[in-house]
Amino acid sequence: MAFTYAYPHPAVATDIAVFTLRRGALHVLLIERGGEPFLGAWALPGGFVQPEEDLDACARRELQEETGVEADVLFHFANFSAPARDPRERVISVAYLALMPSDELRVAGSSDAAQAQWFPIGDLPPLAFDHEEILRQALANLGARARGVTLLFALLPPRFTLSQLQAAYEAVTGEEAEKRNFRKMVLGLDCVRETDDFAHGSHRPARLYEAAA
Repeated sequence: MAFTYAYPHPAVATDIAVFTLRRGALHVLLIERGGEPFLGAWALPGGFVQPEEDLDACARRELQEETGVEADVLFHFANFSAPARDPRERVISVAYLALMPSDELRVAGSSDAAQAQWFPIGDLPPLAFDHEEILRQALANLGARARGVTLLFALLPPRFTLSQLQAAYEAVTGEEAEKRNFRKMVLGLDCVRETDDFAHGSHRPARLYEAAA
């Protein structure tokens, strides 16, 4: 049965910017498009909202289908609605970001993605649609959120040193932090607690911390 609507019904999609740290550098997860438009171009994972699902469910489904990654927590940060942003039809995109520790991730392209791959933020390929703008805004939003520190725990193992936390902060914000001031700030926020364990390496043992309950 065909329906006639009194008002226009643009398509709605979600796009997801997933970040991780690899070898100390911030990376974003991209897919190589397996269909038109922009066949073979790189893009953020995402796709169209189905009639039976809400926006969050769509973002999780598309991310899992196209990359194999399952995100527990997604942060909505912006909407993109330029009339010509998609050559197929009028598409409004609801954009999310997510953070994950790299040691837990095994990505693989599937569904309509030919492949999925991590790219360092400083060495990105050209992106399809308006995804360069989406990513730019995702990075700005991520940097602002990171100043609250607790968001960074998602990039780290369950127990971490304060040096690891500082390195994550600097990678995400792009700002260098003075070691003593950073530690004073973190401990003053009461967002971490000491454990009885230490990390051992080439330098003296460093105490491990975990997120405060």
